[in-house]
Amino acid sequence: MTSIQQFLTNIERRCSRCQTRMMLERVSSGPIGFEHRLFECPKCDHVEISVIASDPFKSDAAGWLAGLT
Repeated sequence: MTSIQQFLTNIERRCSRCQTRMMLERVSSGPIGFEHRLFECPKCDHVEISVIASDPFKSDAAGWLAGLT
């Protein structure tokens, strides 16, 4: 991972081929607690898919975290 990518948020990404800022194209369900994010480069059409931890406060985990099982 390059130093500039360390400062980008989970919805921002630089293309590993041409360093252009990629666009978040799709978010879909992944394993429990995670989601798949598909990024596409508008310059070279390179595609990357990342598995990112979901926000626990927007899922069923919020009840568990609050002790409301």
